[in-house]
Amino acid sequence: MNEKPVLVTQSSMPPIEEYIEEIRGVFDSKWLTNNGEKHQLLESLLRDYLKVPELSLFANGHLALYIALEAFGFPEGGEVITTPYSFASTTHAIVQSGLKPVFCDIEMENYTIDASKIEELITDKTVAIVPVHVYGHICDVEEIEEVAKRHKLKVIYDAAHAFGVEYKGIGVGSFGDASMFSFHATKVYNTIEGGGLAYRDFALRKKVELLKNFGITSPENVESVGMNAKMNEFSAAMGICNLRHIDDEIAKRKLVYNRYMERLSGIEGIKISNLQENVKPNYAYFPIVFDKDTFGKNRDQVFDELERCGILARKYFYPLISEYECYIGQFDVSRTPNAKYVSDNVLTLPMYADLSLETVDGICNIIKTR
Repeated sequence: MNEKPVLVTQSSMPPIEEYIEEIRGVFDSKWLTNNGEKHQLLESLLRDYLKVPELSLFANGHLALYIALEAFGFPEGGEVITTPYSFASTTHAIVQSGLKPVFCDIEMENYTIDASKIEELITDKTVAIVPVHVYGHICDVEEIEEVAKRHKLKVIYDAAHAFGVEYKGIGVGSFGDASMFSFHATKVYNTIEGGGLAYRDFALRKKVELLKNFGITSPENVESVGMNAKMNEFSAAMGICNLRHIDDEIAKRKLVYNRYMERLSGIEGIKISNLQENVKPNYAYFPIVFDKDTFGKNRDQVFDELERCGILARKYFYPLISEYECYIGQFDVSRTPNAKYVSDNVLTLPMYADLSLETVDGICNIIKTR
C-alpha cells in the first residue's frame, strides 16, 4: 500500500527555522542545562497551558513519576493500588520506590482503572493510588478522590497520555495530589524527551527539586540523596516551539479521529471507545478492540495484514504488566479479567497530526476486508 511504512505515531516538530531561532540564545550563553532560561520559561508556559497550580520539569516522564513517589516519603513496602493496563514505567516506578503494586481491574468503556473496585483492595498497608489516564481518556477522578479521602490515601496520576485534557474546564493535572505528564517524542506534545510533574502542594516543590538535582542546596551543601533528572535547554526549547503549535496539532488529530470513526463505527466485532462527557480530548490514540467470534478475524491477524501492507499498528498495551517476564509469578492475572481481555484483543491504529485522510481510508479498507 505504501512505499514508506506508516508508523503508529510520528513526532510533531516545529519548522526547523523556528527551532534554530529558539536555540540561538543557548549557543550564545553556553548554558545547556541546570535550570537555564529556556527551562524556566517552558515551566511557566506549561503551568498556564495545563491549568495546574505547580509544575516541575524532568528529563522524562518516568523520572517524574518515580520522584513523585519518593517525594511523598511512603514507608518501604507500602502497597500502591494501580492498573496492569499501562506502560511498563507505571509499575516500574512503584517497584523502584520500594513499594508494592496491587493491581486493580479496568472498566470496559475507556480502559481506565475501575474506580468501583479500588476500595476492596485497600488494606492497612495501602499508602497510595496510582491510576492511569489511558489513551487520553481520563479516570473517574471524582470517585477516586472520594475513596482516597475516606482512607487518607495519596493519589498520583500517570497522565502520560493526557496532555492538554480538561474535565469540566479543569486541567487534568489538577486532580489528585500529583500528576505525571510524558513529553516523549511519541506523545501529543513533546520536548524530544521530557516529562512534567504537576502538584497542588506548593511545599512539595522544594523536595521535588532536591530529588531531581542530587539533593544539592548550594555549591557546598548536599542536603539529601537525589539523582539527576533535569531537563536540558535543547529539550526545553523544542517544548517552547511545540507549545506554540499544540492547538493546531490537536485539531489535525481530531480530523484523523473523525475519519476513523466515520469508517469504522458500527462494524460488528469492532469496539471503539466514545469520547467522554465534559472532557476536552486530545485525540492521543485510536484503539480498537476486536471480537474474533463476531468480526471473523482476531487482533493478531489484523495486525499481520496491516504490517504486510506497510502499516505498523501497535498492540498497546500488550502484554499486561502483570505478565511481564520480570514480574512472572508475582501477580494473579485472573484477578483482572477485563484488562486481560482488552490486552489480548486491542490494536492502536496510526494516529498523528500529519497522517493523511487518504492513508486512514487505506488502513480502514484493509481492516474491513474479510
